[in-house]
Amino acid sequence: MSLITRPVSWIKAARKEFEKFPQGAKQEILEAPILAAEGRKGEIAKPMRGLGSGVIEIALQFRSNAYRAVYALQIGTDIWVIHAFQKKSKTGIKTPKQDIDLIKQRIKILKELWK
Repeated sequence: MSLITRPVSWIKAARKEFEKFPQGAKQEILEAPILAAEGRKGEIAKPMRGLGSGVIEIALQFRSNAYRAVYALQIGTDIWVIHAFQKKSKTGIKTPKQDIDLIKQRIKILKELWK
């Protein structure tokens, strides 16, 4: 049985932010889009509500900090990592509005490019 793997692509700004994460956090977060590329789901990957189907959030607690990455499954043929950030909000687990707005904007741009 051969496993078909989709490419994992990054929005440049998301990759730049992701590179600032501690090495251990990067390794754990990277696992989720790689599994998605193979058609599987990582344990720390969950659908992101309110952004349509196929938008997945990776939420990781690492050394008392919270790290997030968001990827989309249904844009072109690739798995797209759209946003990565260290969550500093004191409002519980909710993703800050400015990050939600940025994710929506980047998804819209990607979908326009893949029409």
